[in-house]
Amino acid sequence: MIAPDALERRAATVQRVTRIAAPVGVALLVLIVWQVLVTAYDLPRYIVPSPLVVLQALVEDWGLLWHSLLVTLKITLGAFALAVLLGTLVAFLFAQSRWLELSLFPYAVILQVTPIVAVAPLIIIWVRDTQIALILCATIVAIFPVISNTTLGLRSVDPGLMNLMRLYKAGSWSVLWRLRVPSAAPYFFGALRISSGLALIGAVVAEFVAGTGAAGAGLAYQILQAGLQLNVPRLFAALIVLTLTGVALFLAMVWLSKAALRNWHESELTVEMR
Repeated sequence: MIAPDALERRAATVQRVTRIAAPVGVALLVLIVWQVLVTAYDLPRYIVPSPLVVLQALVEDWGLLWHSLLVTLKITLGAFALAVLLGTLVAFLFAQSRWLELSLFPYAVILQVTPIVAVAPLIIIWVRDTQIALILCATIVAIFPVISNTTLGLRSVDPGLMNLMRLYKAGSWSVLWRLRVPSAAPYFFGALRISSGLALIGAVVAEFVAGTGAAGAGLAYQILQAGLQLNVPRLFAALIVLTLTGVALFLAMVWLSKAALRNWHESELTVEMR
C-alpha cells in the first residue's frame, strides 16, 4: 500500500509536469503547423519566414540582439524599480489620508489612460538625457497597477482585526505595519506581475518614439531597422527575444510572490494544497 503522503507528492508532481507540458505542447503544435503551411505554400521569407529560418536568424544575429536586449532591459528594470518605489509610497499616502486619495488618484488614472506615444516626445524634449527620458516614459506606463493594487490592498483589511487594533488604541503607524501591509501583500505582488510586463512595453514604445540608434540601440530600434530592410526573420527573432524576456520577468515576479507568501498567506497555501 502506498502511503497517503507519497500519493499526494506524486499527484503534485504530475500536476506540475502537466502545467509545463500543456503550454509547451501547444507551442510545438503551432510551430509545426506554421512550418508546414509556409513550406506548402512556398511563402517567401520576406513575408512569412518559417520557424527554422527564424531560428537561424536568431542564432546568426544573437550578438546584435543580445546587446540590444541589454539596453532595453536596463531601461525596463530602471523603470520597474522606479514605478515600484514611487507607486508604493503614493499608495501608503493614499491609505493614510482619504482626502489625498480623492484629490490625487484621478491624476494617476489620467497618466494611465493617456497614450505614452503622445507624452513620450514631450518628455524626450524636456529631459536632455535620453536614457533617463526613456526610463521616465516606461515608469509612467508601469506605475498605475502598483498604485491601484497596493492602495486597494491597504484598504482591504479585516474589519474585526481593525476593531481589535482600535480597541487596544493602536497608532496609525502600528495599524499600517501590523495590519494593512500584511493584508496588502498579495495585492502588491499581483501588481508586480502586471507592472513588470508594462515596464517592458513602455521601454519598447519609448524606444520607438526616441528612435535611438548606434550604441544606445535597443530591441525596438532593431525591429524598426529590420522592418525597413525587409529583414523579416530578424524582426521575428527580435520579437521572440522580447516575448521571452517578458515571460521571464513575469515568472520572476511569480517566484518572488511565492517566496514571500508561501508560508503564511492563504493564496499561496491554497495553491500548494491543490
